[in-house]
Amino acid sequence: MRLDKYLKVSRIIKRRSVAKEIADKGRISINGKIAKSSTDVSVGDELVINFGNKTLTIRVNELKETTKKDEAEGMYEVVSEEYKEDYRV
Repeated sequence: MRLDKYLKVSRIIKRRSVAKEIADKGRISINGKIAKSSTDVSVGDELVINFGNKTLTIRVNELKETTKKDEAEGMYEVVSEEYKEDYRV
């Protein structure tokens, strides 16, 4: 499955166009290699996604073409979630 589609179906990123843009800017890596939006995602892959202040590391558990909102979280497991600066109170 394409990276941009996986991010949308799993609801990590809400829009496929946004997922494509983030991937094509080099802000996502799969198993340590920079990934483009068309890169294939497989079960067991580790994705590192750099949002502005947040770095999210996830492990792919399953691939589905479509999913319901409550089933989407089962598609991945959060390995770590780090913030450059913690603005949370």
